[in-house]
Amino acid sequence: MHKWFYIFLMAVFVLACGKDETPLPGVDLTGIPYDPVLYQIEIPDDFPALEQPEDNMATLDGVILGRKLFYDPILSVDSTMSCFSCHLPELSFTDQKSFSIGVNGESTQRSSMSLINVGLYYNSLFWDGRSPDLEDQAIHPIEDVIELDNSWEEVEKRLQGSDHYPALFRKAFGISSSNEISRDLATKAIAQFERTLVSSGNSKYDKVLRGEAVFTDEEQLGFDIYFDRDPALPDGECFHCHSAPLLTNNEYMNNGLDAAEEFEDFVDGGRGDITNNRIDRGKFRVPTLRNIEFTAPYMHDGRFETLEEVLDHYNSGGAESKGKDALLVPLGLDETQLKALKAFLKTFNDEDFNTNPSYSNPDG
Repeated sequence: MHKWFYIFLMAVFVLACGKDETPLPGVDLTGIPYDPVLYQIEIPDDFPALEQPEDNMATLDGVILGRKLFYDPILSVDSTMSCFSCHLPELSFTDQKSFSIGVNGESTQRSSMSLINVGLYYNSLFWDGRSPDLEDQAIHPIEDVIELDNSWEEVEKRLQGSDHYPALFRKAFGISSSNEISRDLATKAIAQFERTLVSSGNSKYDKVLRGEAVFTDEEQLGFDIYFDRDPALPDGECFHCHSAPLLTNNEYMNNGLDAAEEFEDFVDGGRGDITNNRIDRGKFRVPTLRNIEFTAPYMHDGRFETLEEVLDHYNSGGAESKGKDALLVPLGLDETQLKALKAFLKTFNDEDFNTNPSYSNPDG
């Protein structure tokens, strides 16, 4: 009698355990209105058109969700870090470190790039171009063991069980149940927010071009050197790679940072590690110069602390290396011309972008 009683209890226990492993039904969200309204992203008149994926057009609620996710440490393994940890708005969405520090105290391989105008970069993303678009880019930091060191399965679980995220996902994407919250939708939302991070058009450089301001004599000299406007002055060779209006050509180039007799000699292969093409080794994305004063230290490894160091590097022509761009030659700029070039670079400052309340932490 007692034997069968214990067998019965064991059966109940096994069934109960099996029941616990069965995913719980999601919370019904159909009672929450879904009325998507396109988000009007303001683009300066001289900028290229903003291209958006047909299946991820920015909406008011999508941007709200993406902004909240960008700043939420729920994405990291121990809920202590977020995208914002390495991309601070007041620093043009950089962290002013040579190498960012991840959730476990380890350093990243490269410096955090500025996100200003990131939605307008159509030739892949990251220093090495490993991601084709913002939706794909948003996937990587969460699972990177050095950065946020989480898993998307865990992030999905947290978001699905949240008190507020199911309603936000419903408003953004029209899901019917909380268990429809997914990595795909989360990264789409983050990408929507990041596409709104566009220059204000209020830098002194932009105002001068519109006739609303005038360069100082020093800034004008720097302008003429940068864009090679005066045949009597040395050519700074700047605008070939940092071309207007985005002040980047969106390409990957070898700018003579490291000496290398052969392509295989580069310690960091850069673009070549992604394309597996040896002639791409030592090439890195050309960053924008917009807000350049706020994004030190410079280069993919943050080796230069100041703009003076950057200008000295280019004035020297850089190190001799395999595949170095042909434009990297000694420039012959004197101290007055270098100071003028620096003064002109500072006209790219866009403090309105850095302080735009639409880009700040929604939770303060």
